[in-house]
Amino acid sequence: MSALPLVDALLNPAVCAEWSLAHWDAALRQARSSRLLPSLALKIPEKLLPDHAPVQRAVATAKVSAAATANRMRWEIDQLVPALNRVGVKPLLLKGAAYLAHGLPASRGRLFSDIDLLVPRERLAAVEDSLRYAGYVGTHLDAYDQRYYRQWMHELPPLQHMQRLITLDVHHNILPLTARAKPSAEQLFAHAVPVAGTPFWALSPVDMVLHSICHLFYDGEWDHALRDLWDIHQLLNHFGADPEFWAALPGRAITLDLQRPLAYALEVLSELFDTAIPASTRRASAAALPASGAGFMRVLFLAALRPDNPSCHRRRDDLARFALYVRGHYLRMPPHLLLPHLLRKALRRDDDHADSDTDDRKQR
Repeated sequence: MSALPLVDALLNPAVCAEWSLAHWDAALRQARSSRLLPSLALKIPEKLLPDHAPVQRAVATAKVSAAATANRMRWEIDQLVPALNRVGVKPLLLKGAAYLAHGLPASRGRLFSDIDLLVPRERLAAVEDSLRYAGYVGTHLDAYDQRYYRQWMHELPPLQHMQRLITLDVHHNILPLTARAKPSAEQLFAHAVPVAGTPFWALSPVDMVLHSICHLFYDGEWDHALRDLWDIHQLLNHFGADPEFWAALPGRAITLDLQRPLAYALEVLSELFDTAIPASTRRASAAALPASGAGFMRVLFLAALRPDNPSCHRRRDDLARFALYVRGHYLRMPPHLLLPHLLRKALRRDDDHADSDTDDRKQR
């Protein structure tokens, strides 16, 4: 049995016909850990499901969950229209919301719980005021958190609707202001495309792929890394049907200062998902790889991308995720800002634990 039956089934659902219940158990556990269970459920034809009630129930429930998520998110996106119309901005949907609004294959079965918007930085205050009027309030009220987001990051402190509790992340760029890479927000807006049948816009196909790659291979969030890589694989399969897409990708990565994340992503996608990438695109992007250490980074990425589940757990996967977490912070902030920030986070975590312990004692 492959160590990653989840990946086997996503790429070739027909393999499920030969699976034992042990295969099914491992695949479903890995899919649940990676937030890919609905994606897997929608991939597998019903005729390939075993005559085993727990498996059939898990697949059926995942399909219902996927449909409910999509319906709710479409409705929540519609609720933003009056607030954004009031300030006359050109709002861009990002990530899951954009995939869903465009009806892209990457949205099928994708679980997400917040909506990401990109608006011009000079209109942030007006957008925030209008969203507050519509019922969205800040979730990070601490003075340091406010400064952290507003002075150094690429987004407002997260907003949450008071009644419906949906979270809204309002960005003005795709990387923090303090990050080493400096993608141009003006470039992103200049190439944006309208979302048919809606007042929203989205990143161009090439920029949408680069943003997804940047989010995973630069920013360093590894909680749902395999789901995010699966997004990128599906975006490349969809947009890659146009040969001009592949010709434009390396050059656009240079324009947006994202050459190295693209090079790492194409290497890992070829290894894990055997993504069909033209040799010319791989050669052009490979020029951005470091002269030494590229192989080590590829090993780290491949380890960190494995589902965080006992069915395939290896100790070195945890070490890889920690190393890439540290790398992500290093790339996001210079040391003179990063070290005090991490120290403050550590102290706050201790305080939270102490408060939690006190609460526990009171309850006992």
